[in-house]
Amino acid sequence: MTSGRGGAEKVIHVGESPTASFDALYEQQWWPMLRVAVGLVDDRASAEDVVQDAFAALFRRWDTLRDPAAATAYLRTSVVNAARSTLRRRGVARRHLHLTTADPVEDADHSSLRSAEHHELRHALRTLPQRQREVLTLRYLTEMSDSDIAATTGLSPSGVRSAASRGLTALRSTIGGQS
Repeated sequence: MTSGRGGAEKVIHVGESPTASFDALYEQQWWPMLRVAVGLVDDRASAEDVVQDAFAALFRRWDTLRDPAAATAYLRTSVVNAARSTLRRRGVARRHLHLTTADPVEDADHSSLRSAEHHELRHALRTLPQRQREVLTLRYLTEMSDSDIAATTGLSPSGVRSAASRGLTALRSTIGGQS
């Protein structure tokens, strides 16, 4: 099992319990998956729920996994799909409940953790269409290749490149024409 780009390979030894290998995967992939989820849903509490649900679903199927090395890709796809569902539920709630504010409540330590540029970029990302936001988040937060992003999102490799190009163009114009 691998831990992603540049990570060391995790070897499961004969006699090692399946739970131990799942625990190792959890330790290696919790933060990377959380970064992806936060990038997609822009709300840490929802992102933690998304990641936890993805790990719970994987754990329920852990004994039936044919290729444990594919667990990271399975997790990543689960996180992206769950983030889509979260955003879809938010949109439905906003349309039908007529919420007065669209901005999530910020953490108490929000202002000390994020710079003004970071906040501006996060706001600009929220304005992008879902696919563009997903592609840019997967490309720049997880450093995934276009083919890996395509496998995770269900887009074609050329669709990934197109979404990335359009998303970057939109970000440049939103943030002030910087290149």
